[in-house]
Amino acid sequence: MKTEPLTESYFFILLCLYNGPNHGYGIMQETSSLTNDRVKIGSGTMYGAVNNMLKKRWIIETRSDKPEDDRKRLYQITGIGMQILEQEKDRLKELVECSKKIMGWGC
Repeated sequence: MKTEPLTESYFFILLCLYNGPNHGYGIMQETSSLTNDRVKIGSGTMYGAVNNMLKKRWIIETRSDKPEDDRKRLYQITGIGMQILEQEKDRLKELVECSKKIMGWGC
Protein backbone atom coordinates (compact mmCIF):
# COMPACT_ATOMS: atom_id res chain seq x y z
CA MET A 1 0.00 0.00 0.00
CA LYS A 2 1.64 3.22 -1.20
CA THR A 3 0.42 6.49 0.26
CA GLU A 4 1.12 10.18 -0.12
CA PRO A 5 3.66 11.75 2.24
CA LEU A 6 2.24 12.37 5.69
CA THR A 7 1.81 15.81 7.19
CA GLU A 8 3.87 16.42 10.31
CA SER A 9 0.73 16.17 12.41
CA TYR A 10 -0.20 12.76 11.01
CA PHE A 11 3.38 11.55 11.35
CA PHE A 12 3.67 12.58 14.98
CA ILE A 13 0.24 11.23 15.92
CA LEU A 14 1.18 7.80 14.56
CA LEU A 15 4.66 8.04 16.08
CA CYS A 16 3.25 8.89 19.51
CA LEU A 17 1.07 5.76 19.32
CA TYR A 18 3.96 3.51 18.32
CA ASN A 19 4.72 2.36 21.89
CA GLY A 20 1.12 2.03 23.01
CA PRO A 21 -2.26 3.71 23.33
CA ASN A 22 -2.48 7.40 24.16
CA HIS A 23 -5.17 10.06 24.39
CA GLY A 24 -5.32 13.21 22.28
CA TYR A 25 -3.91 15.56 24.90
CA GLY A 26 -1.06 13.13 25.59
CA ILE A 27 -0.22 12.97 21.89
CA MET A 28 -0.24 16.77 21.67
CA GLN A 29 2.07 17.05 24.68
CA GLU A 30 4.44 14.32 23.51
CA THR A 31 4.72 15.87 20.04
CA SER A 32 5.57 19.23 21.55
CA SER A 33 8.17 17.61 23.80
CA LEU A 34 9.74 15.51 21.01
CA THR A 35 10.16 18.56 18.77
CA ASN A 36 11.22 21.06 21.45
CA ASP A 37 7.97 22.97 20.80
CA ARG A 38 8.63 23.28 17.05
CA VAL A 39 5.53 21.23 16.21
CA LYS A 40 2.39 21.97 18.16
CA ILE A 41 -0.74 20.09 17.21
CA GLY A 42 -3.82 22.12 18.02
CA SER A 43 -6.99 20.44 19.21
CA GLY A 44 -8.84 21.07 15.92
CA THR A 45 -5.99 19.58 13.89
CA MET A 46 -5.66 16.71 16.34
CA TYR A 47 -9.25 15.61 16.28
CA GLY A 48 -9.67 16.18 12.53
CA ALA A 49 -6.61 13.99 11.90
CA VAL A 50 -7.77 11.36 14.40
CA ASN A 51 -11.20 11.13 12.77
CA ASN A 52 -9.60 10.76 9.34
CA MET A 53 -7.16 8.11 10.58
CA LEU A 54 -10.02 6.22 12.26
CA LYS A 55 -11.86 6.13 8.91
CA LYS A 56 -8.70 4.90 7.15
CA ARG A 57 -8.24 2.28 9.92
CA TRP A 58 -4.72 3.51 10.71
CA ILE A 59 -5.79 3.80 14.35
CA ILE A 60 -8.60 2.50 16.52
CA GLU A 61 -10.26 3.83 19.63
CA THR A 62 -9.63 1.71 22.71
CA ARG A 63 -10.35 1.83 26.43
CA SER A 64 -8.06 2.09 29.40
CA ASP A 65 -8.05 -0.51 32.16
CA LYS A 66 -7.85 2.32 34.70
CA PRO A 67 -11.21 3.56 36.05
CA GLU A 68 -9.88 7.12 36.34
CA ASP A 69 -9.23 7.15 32.57
CA ASP A 70 -12.72 5.90 31.70
CA ARG A 71 -13.80 9.22 30.16
CA LYS A 72 -10.65 9.72 28.09
CA ARG A 73 -10.63 8.55 24.50
CA LEU A 74 -7.56 6.43 23.90
CA TYR A 75 -6.20 5.70 20.47
CA GLN A 76 -4.06 2.79 19.34
CA ILE A 77 -2.14 2.34 16.10
CA THR A 78 -3.21 -0.59 13.90
CA GLY A 79 -1.15 -2.85 11.66
CA ILE A 80 -2.06 -0.65 8.69
CA GLY A 81 -1.02 2.43 10.67
CA MET A 82 2.32 0.76 11.47
CA GLN A 83 2.86 0.13 7.76
CA ILE A 84 2.06 3.76 6.94
CA LEU A 85 4.46 4.98 9.64
CA GLU A 86 7.21 2.65 8.41
CA GLN A 87 6.74 3.87 4.81
CA GLU A 88 7.02 7.47 5.94
CA LYS A 89 10.15 6.72 7.97
CA ASP A 90 11.73 5.14 4.90
CA ARG A 91 10.69 8.09 2.72
CA LEU A 92 12.21 10.58 5.15
CA LYS A 93 15.39 8.51 5.40
CA GLU A 94 15.69 8.56 1.61
CA LEU A 95 15.31 12.36 1.59
CA VAL A 96 18.13 12.72 4.12
CA GLU A 97 20.38 10.28 2.24
CA CYS A 98 19.86 12.15 -1.05
CA SER A 99 20.61 15.44 0.68
CA LYS A 100 23.84 14.00 2.08
CA LYS A 101 24.93 12.88 -1.40
CA ILE A 102 24.28 16.26 -2.99
CA MET A 103 25.27 18.57 -0.14
CA GLY A 104 28.18 16.53 1.22
CA TRP A 105 26.95 16.28 4.77
CA GLY A 106 28.99 14.10 7.04
CA CYS A 107 27.56 11.85 9.69
